This record gives sequence, C-alpha cells and structure tokens, in this order.
Amino acid sequence: MLRQALRRFSQKLVRRPTLKEPVAENDPRRSLSTLNLVALGVGSTVGVGVYVLVGEVAASQAGPSIVICFLAAGLSSMLAALCYAEISARVPHSGSAYLYSHVTIGELWAFITGWNFILSYVAGTAIVIQAGTLAFDILLGNQNSHTLHESITQQVPRVLVEHPNFFVVSLVYFLIELQTLRFSQSFMVTKVITSVKLLVLGFVIISGFIKGDLHNWKLTEKDFLKAGLNGTSTLGHMGSGGFAPFGFKGILRGAAACFYAFIGFDNIVTRVEEAQNPQRSIPMSIVISLFICFFVYFGVSVALTLMVPYYQFQRGSTLPEAFLHIGWAPAYYVVAFGFLCSLLANVLGFMVPIRQVIYKMAQDDFLFPALARVQTGTCTPLMANVIFGIIAPIMAFFFGLTDLLDLSSIGILLTHSLVAICVLICRYQPERRNWGNEAEMQEENGPAAERLTLQGLLFPCSPTPTPLSGWVVRVCSSLLALLLTLLCLVLAQWPVLLSGDPLWISVVVVLLVLIIGITGVIWRQPQSSSPLPCKVPALPLLPLLSIFVNVYLMMQMTGGTWAQFSVWMLIGFAVYLAYGIQYSLFT
Repeated sequence: MLRQALRRFSQKLVRRPTLKEPVAENDPRRSLSTLNLVALGVGSTVGVGVYVLVGEVAASQAGPSIVICFLAAGLSSMLAALCYAEISARVPHSGSAYLYSHVTIGELWAFITGWNFILSYVAGTAIVIQAGTLAFDILLGNQNSHTLHESITQQVPRVLVEHPNFFVVSLVYFLIELQTLRFSQSFMVTKVITSVKLLVLGFVIISGFIKGDLHNWKLTEKDFLKAGLNGTSTLGHMGSGGFAPFGFKGILRGAAACFYAFIGFDNIVTRVEEAQNPQRSIPMSIVISLFICFFVYFGVSVALTLMVPYYQFQRGSTLPEAFLHIGWAPAYYVVAFGFLCSLLANVLGFMVPIRQVIYKMAQDDFLFPALARVQTGTCTPLMANVIFGIIAPIMAFFFGLTDLLDLSSIGILLTHSLVAICVLICRYQPERRNWGNEAEMQEENGPAAERLTLQGLLFPCSPTPTPLSGWVVRVCSSLLALLLTLLCLVLAQWPVLLSGDPLWISVVVVLLVLIIGITGVIWRQPQSSSPLPCKVPALPLLPLLSIFVNVYLMMQMTGGTWAQFSVWMLIGFAVYLAYGIQYSLFT
C-alpha cells in the first residue's frame, strides 16, 4: 500500500499537460514582426538596472572590473537565450519557462519555475520603485526625499521615513491601469519609451569616451591619499585599487548581481501566439535583443568607470551623478529623464509576463482560481494585477536594493537552468505531434518493451530517438543537474582548493569524472532530426555549461539572500502541497 501510494504521489509530481494546437499562421492576432519583438525584448531588458546597478556594483564589489562582470553575466544570458530560442521553436505556445518546464519535466518543476518567475519579476518591480525614488529626487534637485523626510518623521514609523517611495508607487498603479489599454496602444507607448532611453544611453557612452580618463582604471594608494581618502574612509572600504580592486571574488559577486540587468529578454516568448512566423522570429528576436542589451551595458559600464573613479561611487549612486563629476550639469537632467523613461518601460515590461504566469498557474489550478479572474472588456487578469500591485510596493519598503537585486537574480538563474534542462531533454525525445499525457503514457510503456544494456547505452541501435533513449537522457540529465550543483558548491570554496587541500581536490576530480562520464552517455544517444530554425549547437555541452554557470553564480549570493529565498520557496511548497497537487487541472 505504501509503495503504491508513493508511486501515485511521484506520478503526480511529473504529470504533463496536453497542449492545444497553436494559433494558425494566418490568424489576425499574429501582428508582431521580428522588429517589434526586438523592441519588446530591449525595452523589457534595458531598464533601471543600468542606472543604479553600475554604481552599486562598482562601489563595493568590482570597481572598474564591472565590465568583466557584465561580460560574464552577458555570456550566461546568451547561453540561456540560445536555450530559449530552441525551446520556443519546438513548443510554439505562449507561456515562457513555466510552460516549457511543464510539458517537459512535469508539474512540480513547472510550479517551481513559475513561483521563481513571480519572485524575480516582483523583486524587479520593487527595484524599479526604489530606483524611481532616486529618479524623482534627481529631477526635483534631490529635495523630494529630504522634504518628505522632515515632514513625516514624527507621524510614521522609521522604516517608512527611510523609504519615501509613495509617489513612485502611485505611478506604478497608474501603469498597471495603462496595461488595461488595448495591446496596440500600450505597445506603441513601450516602443516610444524604449527609443528615448536608448538614445540617452547612447549619449552616455559617447560622453564617456570623450570625457573619460584611462587612469581611473589604474588607481593606486597614492590616488586615494591625494583625494584625502584611505582604506576605511566614509565611502567604505575601497579595495586595493587598480582594475580589479576587490579581486576575483569581487568579480564573481559582481557578475551575480549584474545578471539582474539581463532579466526581461524572455518576455519575448510570452508573445509567441502574437508573432508572425514565430518559429523563426522568436529565436531571432531573442538573440538580437540580447546582443543589443549587452553592448549597451558594456558601453555604459566602460563610460562610467572611465569618467568617475570607482571610489567616488556610493551605495545608491546613479548614472546621472557622473555628469556632475565632469561638470556637465545640463546632461545631468537629460540622463535623469532617460532614467525616468527606463522606469516606465521596466514596469510596463514586467507586468505582462508576471500577469500571464500568475493567470496560467491559476488556470492550471496550481494557484487559487480567483487569480484567473479577468477584467470585463479588457480581458486582463484582475486579481493578478491586484496581487502584483500589493506585493511589489511592500518589498520595496522593507527590502534593501542589494537584497532585491540578489533575490531577482537568484530566481531567474534557477529558471534559466531549468530551461536548459528542458532543451537537453527535448532534443533526445522521440518525435511527437503534441506534448502531453498520451506521449507520456507511450514513454512509460516504451522502456519496458526495450532492454537496457551497457552496450545499448553506449552504442544505441536506433539512429532516431526511442522511448528508452529518451528515458535514459531524462535520468542522466537529473543526475548531471545534481552533480553540477555539488561541483559548484565545492568550487565556491576556491580559496581552499588553491591551498592544495587533497581532500577537496579529490572531491572535485571524482565529480568531474562522473560528470564527464554521464555527459558521454547522453552524447551517445540519438538526437531528434526534426528541422528547427534555431538549435543550440554543441549539445549536450552548451546546455550543461549554461546550468553550471547559472548555478555557480547562484553560489555567489550571500547567506541572507539564501535565507530569504528559502522562505519564499517554503511558502510556495506549502501552497503546492496544500492546494496545487490536489486540485491541479491534470489530476
């Protein structure tokens, strides 16, 4: 009895849905061209992060080597983008990583993916609220928070005094209402805002190369003394100077934080059913938009660290303040206006995917049905908007900027890792017309009809994927995910490894041997030959590399971030076990 109960429970955890036929190619709803999708991706990705993240990371984590941090975060995002490009071509339905994990690895991982997606985008919106306060302060001559602080100090708790974001919260609610407009109207607003902020950031990059000083990448203790500073000044610990003042550890920590700046390109896959020729336009727009975002971030970080010595940044420093340092006061307000445009674009970009994921999870009965209620006339999820509009401001009031950056990054890093696993599994599965329960039953019966042998494992007889080879890849992928996580945990203790401790080195060698061996088993399995406009090259290496990089960046998060993330996940598992697993649509 216990065995049967455990079997039924485990089968529930890996249930997969049957998808409907995708929207027809000639459907009038398919109105988005590749250019429109690129504008959507860039508008959702390039946002307030670049205005506050550069100063935050350069001041306390990386210094001028923030350019390497953006390079590492960009490479990790590009690996994830390639995985999104293939899976979106293989499963041409709207729904982002939540849907892909649901039809590939089952409902438990789909719930984890969706739950982390919600965390990342709500935390991202809370960051926008905090950054919006800085933008309004800049435009009002830094008098907003000072005046508000003096007037309400005696009436409200201290925590509210320290975070006077009331004006920006009101703006967020206005933007939520704006999203109830027809899509064509709100999308036009997004395109205009995206154009403005790209022009402003282009101006920042050009200014940096005009007014920059390469000596700011080669600062020494003499420069600190000349500026009247020392290693423990009021600006905080300044590291050792040079290009990487906080060392390799600072670069790794900065790369993990900079990953937040690339959140948003996956919004493109939420528009699959509105895209013209989605199997081609979606992959192309993902890759193109991410390249544009990377070059913008790289250029801005180079320009800013050349214009301003990194030790002059303080926590909360913003991009416009660099122009005060070089004496370009009018440019200060121009860049601040771009800052405000980025604020608007980010909120608009975050709302659609998070609303869609909450609505879809509620439709699948993972979340409460009330969250799937739509507003009459506009067909927008009403309760999803309400929940989103409540949680994001609360997080903005009670969490610090660094905490929010880390929470947003850790959630999306886990989501990207699951998408990479989905690509790895999908490429080695038998051809199927549709995803879901019917194919799942065939797979469950398939391996019993075939016989698993060591020779068949390394030298499969069939040139095309079979149910048995697909099952082997599923098992091997799960083992690799576990081994890569263990390897990242060990490598996170790299100072101990560099000391030559034989125990830790032996553990690393054993893990590497196991990873290489299991990867070889996957490599020997037959791949799907179905033609796709975009495929991840060098399978299975690139998806595994994506998982490794994502998990290793997650290991750079602080203990406090992991504690906060654990609380969020415990709440999610409580919801899933108490409600979702019992009332799921696929019960």
